Amino acid sequence: MRSRAQVVVIGGGVVGASVLYHLTKAGLHDVVLVERGELTCGSTWHAAGGMHTLNGDPTVAALQKYTVQLYAEIERLSGVDCGIHLTGGLMLAESEERLDWLRMAHGRGRYLGMDTELLTPAEAKQVLPYLDEGFFVGALYDPLEGHVDPSGVTRALARAAQLGGAEVVQHTRVEAIRQRVAGGWGDGWEVDCGDAGTISCDHVVNAGGLWAREVGRMCGLELPVLAMEHMYLLTEPVPGLAEWNASSGREGLHAMDFAGEIYMRQEGDGLLLGTYEPDGRPWSPHTTPWDFGPQLLTPDLDRIAANLEVAFEHFPIFREVGITRVVNGPFTFAPDGNPLVGPVRGLPGMWVACGVMAGLSQGGGV
Repeated sequence: MRSRAQVVVIGGGVVGASVLYHLTKAGLHDVVLVERGELTCGSTWHAAGGMHTLNGDPTVAALQKYTVQLYAEIERLSGVDCGIHLTGGLMLAESEERLDWLRMAHGRGRYLGMDTELLTPAEAKQVLPYLDEGFFVGALYDPLEGHVDPSGVTRALARAAQLGGAEVVQHTRVEAIRQRVAGGWGDGWEVDCGDAGTISCDHVVNAGGLWAREVGRMCGLELPVLAMEHMYLLTEPVPGLAEWNASSGREGLHAMDFAGEIYMRQEGDGLLLGTYEPDGRPWSPHTTPWDFGPQLLTPDLDRIAANLEVAFEHFPIFREVGITRVVNGPFTFAPDGNPLVGPVRGLPGMWVACGVMAGLSQGGGV
């Protein structure tokens, strides 16, 4: 591990790896990423991997569009397979009010150069055969939706950064961060990695994910982020799905159903169903244990029962297939649901890049 760097990035999830890659792309080659375990071992490894461009906020939509388009670039640069499935996706409207919102998103998307299309329920059924179109009044189709392999994306970003001169240090925990002071002003940082040594640097980027709060506290900063539990389900193979794939020449689309706050997509020969439950449960609300690693939390399906009922009504195929696995893992939110990104006021050279709850949709643009 080098002892001097321009920038030290703390955290080896998709966000930290993306920051590292973009630093090298911007011409900074003396940069280091320090990860307490292995790459992806916080929230990234268990992510569902969905990616989409549409968002009610034009700035976030542009960020997400950039992220989606980035993956092919880093796959080519790094030679690492990102597992890109660019299937396209639907946002489904169950009411005229929601359809008006989709029309607004469609207009904004056009302004940003997005090739979206408004569909009738019957047209949506043609591209998403397991949909009961009777529950919807319309949909918005976006060709730049799909999913990726979270581990592949992270490793591709890290590898592309290494090719640009960056160093990636794994199995090394940052134990302290100290500000250098010269003439009464901040003059860089010392990142203490214990037995591995100390890195003297000009800038520190806190991309600690689940541990962003702990990293922030090392320099007296209390970040407004909270880790929440999140569940999704995987099903057994769906009868006829492989045949539909072969006859249509396409993979099943992603779908977002606002009525049930659910999302779904094809996963292999089965389906993946996730929900952003309104009764969210904080995980480790004050501190995240340093020894928490690539492990999952105990599922609690009763907490998302109402969402699942909507899913089983709107997508009747879920009544016909069994659930093979329930994934429940923590990931971090900022109060407004948007990434917490930028320089820290009063701490020159300290930056944060955390609270990126939609990491695979937004991480590449942070």
